[in-house]
Amino acid sequence: MSKAPPPLILVVEDEAALRGDIVEELQEAGYRTAAAPDGHAALALLADVAPDLVLCDITMPGLDGYGLLATLRERHPDLAEVPFVFLTALSDPRDVVEGKLMGADDYLVKPVDYDLMLATIAARLRQVARIRQSHGGEVARLRDALSGLSGGGAERALDLVALGIVLLDGRGRVLHANRAARAMAGAGDFITLHGGRIGAAETACDHGLRQAMEDAREAAQTGADRVIGTVLENADDARTVSALVCALPHDPAYPSAEHRVAVFLSPPARERRVSEPLLMDLFGLTPTETRVAAALAAGARPATIAEELGVSQTTIAFHMRNLFEKTGTNRQIDLVALILAGPMMIDTV
Repeated sequence: MSKAPPPLILVVEDEAALRGDIVEELQEAGYRTAAAPDGHAALALLADVAPDLVLCDITMPGLDGYGLLATLRERHPDLAEVPFVFLTALSDPRDVVEGKLMGADDYLVKPVDYDLMLATIAARLRQVARIRQSHGGEVARLRDALSGLSGGGAERALDLVALGIVLLDGRGRVLHANRAARAMAGAGDFITLHGGRIGAAETACDHGLRQAMEDAREAAQTGADRVIGTVLENADDARTVSALVCALPHDPAYPSAEHRVAVFLSPPARERRVSEPLLMDLFGLTPTETRVAAALAAGARPATIAEELGVSQTTIAFHMRNLFEKTGTNRQIDLVALILAGPMMIDTV
C-alpha cells in the first residue's frame, strides 16, 4: 500500500516576504504547500487543489480573509471539514468572535510564532483525522444497515426518522423515499421526486445535487466510501436544507444487493425539533447552553438568540465556545449538524 502524501497547506498572505517565510517553515516541517497573494488567487487555486488546511491573512486587498472564508464555505461544501486558520494583526476580541461565527477554526496573531503555528496546524490536522476516522465508521455502519434493504418491511422503519432519506440504485433511480422525503417533495420547496428521480426544486441548486449524486454513484461503483455535502435553497424565503449524499458500495454480506447511494436531507429550519433534556444528557450542557444549542439547531442566528435571551452577543459567543469544546466541534455548521444528528431526530408525530 502506497504511503499517503503529506498534508497540503494553502497559505494566503499578501506580504510576499512573510508568505515565503511561512511556506519555508511548513516545507521544512514536512508539509506540502500552495500559496496565493489574495483571496481571488486562492479561489483560482482551489479549482486544481484540495488543501488539508487553509492558513489565511485577514487584511488583504481585493478579497480579504473574511470574504475568502465566506466564499469557501458557500461554494466548496466538499471542503467543509478543512480547517481554516486566520493570520491576523488585529487584537480586538470582536474580530475573533466574528471569524468564529463565520466558521474560522483558529487564530494566529502576527508577528507569527512559527513554533505555535506548527503546533496549531498539527493539532487541527489531528482533530480532522479523528473526525474522519469516526465518520468512516459511521459510514460503514450505514452501509451495513442500508445495503440489505430489499424493498420490504425494513424500509418502513425509515419512515420513523425525521431526516429525509432517499435510497438510489446504481443507475441513480429512486429505490425508496421515506415519509419525510416524500413530504418534502410534496411541498415542492426543496426537492422533487418525478419519474423515479430526485432533483432540487431550485434550478440553481439542482446541478450541485445531481453532481454530488453522480460522484457518489461513481465512488460506490469502485467500492469507495464517499460522503458529499451540498445545500438546497428555497427561492421564496431564507430557509435551507442540508443534503448529505453517501456512496454505499456493494457489500459481500448481501450478495443480491448492488451498490447504492443514499441521500439524507435535514428538515427545514422551522421544522427542526430537538429535545432539550436529551441534549443536556448527551453532551453535558448547562441549561443556558442547551437553549443556545436548540436555538441554533432551529436556524436562529447568534444575534437573534442574544436578543431572545436578553444577553450580549459576547455572552452568546462564550456559550458557543463552551458548546464547541463539549461537542468536539469547531464551526457552527458542524455544531448544528451534531446537535441534529445526536438525538437521531426521531419523528414522534
